Amino acid sequence: MNSPAIQDFERVIIIRNSQNLGFATACNKGIDLAKFDFILFLNPDCTFEKGTFIQIMQCMQSDERIGMAGGLLVNPDGSEQAGCRRSVPTPWRSFVRAFGLYRLEARWPRLFCDFNQLNQPMPIVPIEVEALSGACMLVKREAIEDVGLWDEDYFLHCEDLDWCMRFRLKEWKVVFVPNAKVVHAIGACSHSRPIFVEWHKHKGMIRFYRKFFSHQYPGVLMWLVVIGVWFRFFMVAIHHSLRSVRSKGLK
Repeated sequence: MNSPAIQDFERVIIIRNSQNLGFATACNKGIDLAKFDFILFLNPDCTFEKGTFIQIMQCMQSDERIGMAGGLLVNPDGSEQAGCRRSVPTPWRSFVRAFGLYRLEARWPRLFCDFNQLNQPMPIVPIEVEALSGACMLVKREAIEDVGLWDEDYFLHCEDLDWCMRFRLKEWKVVFVPNAKVVHAIGACSHSRPIFVEWHKHKGMIRFYRKFFSHQYPGVLMWLVVIGVWFRFFMVAIHHSLRSVRSKGLK
């Protein structure tokens, strides 16, 4: 593979990789070149509202044990985006979400909790969460040196969950800053290549489960989880394929 082309515009360095290396690998290349105590990971389809970065930075500097902080991701219409504040999607929580059992959360909150926190009251001050979205993360270099780089065995999706898990296992705080608003327009890849994205999403989820939950779901249970994940992928792939055929037939 050819070396990535690097352009340096005073304080801005642009790295142009010769091929798509995956989200985690690309982020690690940026870490290698960054020289500062705090590193911001921001998707190209994100836009900061005025004061957003300052609020996230102030939160980071308020506690030396905060290793990672992120803001409120919103859709272009202003609605909160799923994933910007969430619990870790364990295999059970993912099952609850997939089959709509989260609707029973009000009656049995510990058993049927949803990993997405869209239905939870919006906090008025920064709070610790189990996971943030990789679309917007401000991370402390000291924490990265303690935890390690992004896991490059993920290509697309779940690498942010992995990093949040590892930060918390090393007792670094992961904090959601509700007043720091970030407009996230969702990448074009998700619309133009949905099956490609879903493949890597489900593949990444299996790696995530095996890496962190094998002790809770040993042997046959983990195989059942894996079968369930791939079954869901094939159902999603069929749905996208049928929709594509239908849309072409209408043209």
